[in-house]
Amino acid sequence: MNETSEPSGAASARAGVRIVDSADVAETARIGEGSAIWHLAQVREDAELGRDCIVGRGAYIGTGVHMGDGCKVQNYALVYEPARLAEGVFVGPAAVFTNDHRPRAINPDLTPKSADDWDAVGVTCETGAAIGARAVCVAPVTIGAWSMVAAGSTVTRDVVPHALVAGAPARRIAWVGRSGEKLEPASDGTDAWVCPTTGEWYVADETTGGLTLAADAGAEKQDETTDGEHA
Repeated sequence: MNETSEPSGAASARAGVRIVDSADVAETARIGEGSAIWHLAQVREDAELGRDCIVGRGAYIGTGVHMGDGCKVQNYALVYEPARLAEGVFVGPAAVFTNDHRPRAINPDLTPKSADDWDAVGVTCETGAAIGARAVCVAPVTIGAWSMVAAGSTVTRDVVPHALVAGAPARRIAWVGRSGEKLEPASDGTDAWVCPTTGEWYVADETTGGLTLAADAGAEKQDETTDGEHA
């Protein structure tokens, strides 16, 4: 396998980063320790990758894209700027994040479009979100924390936290927990949901329209009560 943990040139200063020789990584890209950039991947100028990220074979990370720690961008996925990925986001093989509302190669006068002829819009992925293989996220959309986009889906509107969405356009078909398992209705007759794998309980989050861990919701209520006592 043709790989190196200390590539030559500008990349040589990236201690603890693995970049194979066939990858194209801009000198101004910032890559965190423990990350790996695989064959034929391209990481553009001023992109910022956190610690322990993986960029698969043939994947593309656009100019100025931000990725938090522990993200995985699988083979041939295309993450166009100005996308922002929080910690632990998974982008499946051949998934695409778009960045243009009205894509055209030319202007009405038939002159070629330049970078100044349009305003890029990005996809935002919150903590722990997962995008399935060959899914397309049409910017600008936000993929909520710990949500999951099914393979082959087309996302045209925001996805709330812990939603499992599928189809074209993608619609919510279930709820998922942090483990990725579908949640089941709680047996106590409330509107809570339970993960069959971890036993974690989830409740409605009025702020986002999605779900949140019951423990987190309880902590927030406690904080609000404490703040009220000191008001």
